[in-house]
Amino acid sequence: MKGKVNPGGVSKSRHRFGQLFGAYFLDNVIRLSYIIIMIVFDSSTLILLAKIEMLELFISDYKGRLLIPEMVRAEVCIKGKEETPLITGLIAGNKIEVVKIGHGGAVKKLMEDFNIEAGEAEALFLAIQEGAAAIATDDRNAIRASKFLKLEFITAIAVLIRAFEKGLIDRSAAVIKLQKLQSIGRYSKAIIDDAMRQIKEG
Repeated sequence: MKGKVNPGGVSKSRHRFGQLFGAYFLDNVIRLSYIIIMIVFDSSTLILLAKIEMLELFISDYKGRLLIPEMVRAEVCIKGKEETPLITGLIAGNKIEVVKIGHGGAVKKLMEDFNIEAGEAEALFLAIQEGAAAIATDDRNAIRASKFLKLEFITAIAVLIRAFEKGLIDRSAAVIKLQKLQSIGRYSKAIIDDAMRQIKEG
């Protein structure tokens, strides 16, 4: 994850990103996340969901395929990291599929064009290559790239809010997990406040 979830390029004459993000992302994209057949994850969202103990719950409830490219596997399976045993086990159990990317030139161009790391670039390319309906990312520049490439995206907060809406976790657990996301993620205050409102009013 490179930076705070904020698109950067939005002009001052437009609504602030927190408003756009709340209206579009929380009200629409979270609902898409449970009806599409394939999601590609980058390392940022995978790690965040593992750290707030939501990854297994999401996988058990989601009926489609979850894909990651090889570079993302390398990024999330680092020895000694808190989330590594869980993610490694989910990959070994075929709950998360690892897909080889064969177009290094295209990945490099994505890295250069959007100022993203190799894992994010491979995830974007894989989403296009496989026709995924969404990419799961909490990386600011990868979100900007997704919007430019007209790819739907979801984030860890989207998964958390949707799990609460579906009754998979209760309100108190959702608040605690959101507070943890606030401490370990790089979200703007507007996004956290919007998510908290969704939980408290839900």
